[in-house]
Amino acid sequence: MAQILRRKTYTASIGGVRVGSDAPVMVQSMTNTDTADIPGTIQQTAALARAGSEVVRVTVNNDDAAKAIPYIVEGLARQGIRVPIVGDFHYNGHQLLTKYPECAEGLAKYRINPGNVSVGRKNDDNFRTMIEVAVKYQRPVRIGVNWGSLDQSLLTKMMDENSRLAEPKDAREVTMEAMVVSAMNSAKLAEQSGLRPDQIILSAKVSGVQDLIDVYRRLAERCEYPLHLGLTEAGMGAKGVVASSAAMAVLLQEGIGDTIRVSLTPAPGGDRTEEVRVAQQILQSLGIRSFTPQVTACPGCGRTTSTFFQEMAQQIQTYLREQMPHWKGRYTGVEEMKVAVMGCIVNGPGESKHANLGISLPGTFEEPKAPVYVDGRLFTTLKGDKIVAEFTKILDDYVESHYAAREKEEVGVRG
Repeated sequence: MAQILRRKTYTASIGGVRVGSDAPVMVQSMTNTDTADIPGTIQQTAALARAGSEVVRVTVNNDDAAKAIPYIVEGLARQGIRVPIVGDFHYNGHQLLTKYPECAEGLAKYRINPGNVSVGRKNDDNFRTMIEVAVKYQRPVRIGVNWGSLDQSLLTKMMDENSRLAEPKDAREVTMEAMVVSAMNSAKLAEQSGLRPDQIILSAKVSGVQDLIDVYRRLAERCEYPLHLGLTEAGMGAKGVVASSAAMAVLLQEGIGDTIRVSLTPAPGGDRTEEVRVAQQILQSLGIRSFTPQVTACPGCGRTTSTFFQEMAQQIQTYLREQMPHWKGRYTGVEEMKVAVMGCIVNGPGESKHANLGISLPGTFEEPKAPVYVDGRLFTTLKGDKIVAEFTKILDDYVESHYAAREKEEVGVRG
């Protein structure tokens, strides 16, 4: 793993899972079901947890959603899934948390957007009420500032003050600063209302890559609260994946960020768990955490006119991901395994030698054989139409012989 020096923070706890400082950077996700749909929300939460989400956030926006929370938590527990559930509150969180104590107690953390709970308006009573509930049930709170719903009274005040300067800053600069001030003021108010510093996590969500880097650098300089990273609306497909990766990679490399979420817009009927896999891949690509064995595969060129190596790479990658939930409960360190599936003799043998397991398939006009390397040494050469099955068997044997068996098989999915 990469030796990235994390910024020193308070160490919070979400449902018994440590967050901050030397704790692993946590992967989060959020459901897009109607929370009042208890079976549907349980099903999607379970899928996210099994994919590797260590915390799952759900919308709590009305009475029916609040009433559903204890049943959702109970339903997940019956499946052996103990992932912490976070409630996402906005305009009426103060009412829902006080009206439904089973909801307040069932949630592992509350997410509060200070721009939507009357902070900075006539009074701060709604925000204080939510914090008092968090204190009562000893729940951590994420104070999540969002530039789409920034405290307008604060922003107006700061814009007015800026306009009177001899050399006014541009509007973007003032907005970035207002987000930081909003987060810090809200955290101070939460502490004054009884919440401990180690029960507070901050976020400042924007949708631009450079804006995200800017605002989090500022936050990191001014506080020791754990920080939750993520673009507020990353977008769909490649755009969302690339934007999230570009923004968070810079910050994570600087040691900034204790929890992350990739807010992808799924295609209609798309797989919600994609955001979990992308978040994991960002952390694994940076060498910060390992989640599943990695497959190195060449992109192909005129020397690889056959699609066989591409198909094999896909089959092996799918196999590894499907096996990982079983392997994780049985073997220690298997998530750090590296496998290479290469398409021709140019880089195939060399790249294969750098992996735990590697296979170099024959390119166009090459001799129809596929040398297999184990820990840098030629192990065997495969031929014929059963190469995939034979290589998979070698892979299974390698896992069995090279990774220590755990003393106990883990039960359920723990966030």
